[in-house]
Amino acid sequence: MKVMKFGGTSAGTPESMLLVKNIIEAEKEPVIVVVSALGGVTDRLLLAADFALNANPGYQSILEEIIFRHEEMIGKMVVSAVDQRELKRKIDPMFEDLRNILRGVYLIGDLSQKTSDKIVSYGERFSSLIVSKIIDGARVYDSTQFIKTTKQFSHHIPDIAYSNELIKQAFLSEPLPKVAIVPGFISSSKEGDDITNLGRGGSDYTAAIIAAALEASVLEIWTDVDGFMTADPKIINSAYVIEELSFTEAIELSNFGAKVIYPPTIFPVYHKSIPIRVKNTFKPASEGTLIRDIKPTPNGKIIKGISSINDTALITIQGLGMVGVIGVNKRIFTALADNGISVFLVSQASSENSTSIGVRTQDASLSQKVLSKEFAKEIERGSINEIIVEYDLATIAVVGQNMKHVPGVAGKFFGTLGRGGISVVALAQGASETNISCVIAKTNLKKALNIIHDSFFLSPYQELNLFVIGTGTVGSKLLAQIKQQKHILEEHNKLKINIVGIANGRKALFSRDGISLENYFENLMSRGVKSSPQLIRDEILKMNIFNSVFVDCTASQAISELYESLISRNISVVTANKIAASSDFKNYHHLKETARKTGTKFLFETNVGAGLPIINTMNSLTNSGDKIVKLQAVLSGTLNFIFNTLSEDIPFSKAIKMAVDAQFAEPDPRIDLSGLDVTRKLVILSREAGAQVEQENVQKHLFIPQKYFESTLDEFWSTIPEMDEAFENRRKKLDKEGKKLRFIATYDNGLCEVGLHEVEKGHPFYDLEGSNNIIMITTERYNEYPMVIKGYGAGANVTAAGVFSDIISIANIR
Repeated sequence: MKVMKFGGTSAGTPESMLLVKNIIEAEKEPVIVVVSALGGVTDRLLLAADFALNANPGYQSILEEIIFRHEEMIGKMVVSAVDQRELKRKIDPMFEDLRNILRGVYLIGDLSQKTSDKIVSYGERFSSLIVSKIIDGARVYDSTQFIKTTKQFSHHIPDIAYSNELIKQAFLSEPLPKVAIVPGFISSSKEGDDITNLGRGGSDYTAAIIAAALEASVLEIWTDVDGFMTADPKIINSAYVIEELSFTEAIELSNFGAKVIYPPTIFPVYHKSIPIRVKNTFKPASEGTLIRDIKPTPNGKIIKGISSINDTALITIQGLGMVGVIGVNKRIFTALADNGISVFLVSQASSENSTSIGVRTQDASLSQKVLSKEFAKEIERGSINEIIVEYDLATIAVVGQNMKHVPGVAGKFFGTLGRGGISVVALAQGASETNISCVIAKTNLKKALNIIHDSFFLSPYQELNLFVIGTGTVGSKLLAQIKQQKHILEEHNKLKINIVGIANGRKALFSRDGISLENYFENLMSRGVKSSPQLIRDEILKMNIFNSVFVDCTASQAISELYESLISRNISVVTANKIAASSDFKNYHHLKETARKTGTKFLFETNVGAGLPIINTMNSLTNSGDKIVKLQAVLSGTLNFIFNTLSEDIPFSKAIKMAVDAQFAEPDPRIDLSGLDVTRKLVILSREAGAQVEQENVQKHLFIPQKYFESTLDEFWSTIPEMDEAFENRRKKLDKEGKKLRFIATYDNGLCEVGLHEVEKGHPFYDLEGSNNIIMITTERYNEYPMVIKGYGAGANVTAAGVFSDIISIANIR
C-alpha cells in the first residue's frame, strides 16, 4: 500500500485536476491520497479573515471568489449529476458556515487562533470532498478524527503515538477502498477536539504520519517541480534534479530553504525506513527524487545540493564575562525556546567570548528583547555587551553526507567565496559533516550560490560572464570569434561564455540573462543606454555577477582607470589596452598586487605582440627561477609592415597609408611612427622581466623630424611625402649592402632603448615579413642561444584571438 500526497498547485485547476485523476486511477493497489486545498485557497482564506477582522467588507468578495472556484471545479470535473447533487448537499452548508464565521469576525472585530484555524481548515475540507467525487472508487476520511495535536507555544504539535492508534483504527478495522481520500494539513486538539492544523506545508506531514503508522511501501509527494534540485533554479539556471538523497541530506536541504518537502515530513517515515518519492504532477513520467536510507560511500558525490535562507538575522551575545562561565548557552537557548523562537544556526568562538545565532528576520527583534532581559544584570555590570542584531543577511548551506572525512571540502567552500569577493559573517559545521553553513550579506546571495554551484561541479558547465567594452575592430572581431566558438567550448570543454554586457563610447547594454550575439550591435545602439565609464563601472558592480570578466578592447584612458575598482571587487580584467600596464609603475604594481590579493586575474598578453605568447612565456621563465637579462624585439607590426613594403614603386608616405588601410596602424599613424606604441610595449616587457621602468626612462631615437608630430593630421598627410626621397635613397643603399630597416626595442640589464636599426642577412630579424613581430629573450638559462618567439604581431583578428585566449585561461581549461 502506498500513500500519495498532492499539493495545491497539482489540484489548482480543472486541467491539473484531470492529471491528478489519471495518476491516481492508474494505480493497481489500494492507495491513500492526501490532498491540499486548491492552489491559493489557503492564502485567500487568511486574507478574507484579515479583511473581516479589520472591518473591511471586501472579505465578502474574496469569499464569493473562493466559493465560485469550488463550484466551477465541481461543474467541470464531477461528471455524474447524482454525484454533483450529493456533493452540493454536503458542501453548500459548509459554504454557509464559513460565511457566518467570517461575518461574526467582521461584526465583533476579533479573531482568535481557534477561529482562524477553523476558517483556514475549509480549504482542505472542500477539496477532499470534491476529489472524492472525481476519482473512481474513492471514499473520503476525516483527518481531524485521527491526526491529534497538543499545543506547544503558538504551534500545534502532533501526538504521534496517539495519532498512530487512531489511524490504524480508521484504516485497518475494515478493508480499504480502492482510493482513500484524506484532507491534509488539518487536525484536531487531543484535549477538546477543536480544529487545529500542522502549519503551512502540513499536508506533507499528514501523509508522512499516515504512511509511517500503516507502514506503507512508499510515500509519494506530488508537486509542481521535478524533485529536489542541486540549487534554486530561479537563481541558478544550470541547477538540475538530484536523483537520490539520504533522509539526512533531504532534511538538511529542507531545513535550509529547499521548499520541496515540509521538513517535519521526513522524520516519521525515516524511523520506518519508508522511502519518499518526490514527483511532478505535470511530468508524471519523470523519475523525480528518491529519498531513502543511504549510507555514506567514499566514491559518491561529495556535495548533493546547495540551499539557502534569504531572510536571516544574526544575534550576537559577546563579552569577556562569558569566558569560562558555565550555563551561558543554556540560558540563551532556554530564553529563546520559552518564547517560541527557532534557532537554525549557532556559531561560537572557542574562547567562549561570543556566541552568534541565526534566526528568521521576523524573530530578530523579539530575540534581542528576550536576551537583553535575560542578561540584563550582566549587561548592566559590563560583563556582557549590548545584544547586537545584524539584518539583511542570508544563510547558505552545502549538503552531502559523503563529505564526511573528505579533507578540503570546507577549504574549497570558503576559498570559493573568498575568490568571489564574498565575506563570511558567521559559519557553522556539525560533527556529522553533512552540512557546512555560513552567513553572508543578502546582496551577495545570488552570486555566492552561483560560484559555489560552479565550484563543486554541480553545474554541467563552468561559466564566465563577460563585459566587453569596445565594439571597434578588435572588439567586433572578438565577439565574432566567441560566437563562432561558443558551442564548441560548451560541448568539448564544458565552458559556457555568457556576454552580460556590451558597451562602446556611445551606448551600453547589460543583461543578467545574457546578450545574444545575433545583431548585437543593432540591439546595443537601439536598446542601450547612454554610455560613460562611470555608468559602466556602476552597472557592473550593481549586477554583482559571479565569475565576471571585464574585457577592454578600447584605447581609452578613462576605461583603463576603472580596472582598480573592478579588480578590488573580484572582477578579472583582460585588456588589449596598453595604457594601464604602461602607466606609472606605482599604478601598474598596485593593479598586479590587487589582483594577487583578491585571487582575480589582470591579463594583458595582447599589449605586446598581439596574439603571440610573449608575456606568458616570460612569466613561466621567471616563475620557474630563471632571470631575464636581455630582450631584443621588433614589436610594431605597423612599422615592420611599412619598412617591408617600401620599394621603388611604393614610397614611404604610401606605405604608411597602406598600413592604415590594412588596419595595422592607428587612424593617426603618428602614434606608431613616434615610437610611443613600441615604448609602451617595451616598458610592459621590462616590468614583466622584473625592472621598475617608467616610459620616460626609455631612450627614443626618432626617424622622422619632430615637426611632423606637432601639426594636425591633415597637415601630416600633406607634408609627409617630403620624407619619401630620403627613405628611398636609404632603401637603395641598404639593398646594395644586403641590409634591412627594423625598429628595434631593447632591454639590457635595466636599460631600455627604442630606435631604427639596420640589420644584416643572417640576423634573426632580417627575414621578418609583413607585419610580423619577433622577440629574442636572453636569460641565465637561455644565454648562448636566446629563446625566439615570432609570428603575426598586428591585426584585429590576431589581437582578438589573443584576448580570447586570455579569457579562456581564466577558466583554467586545457
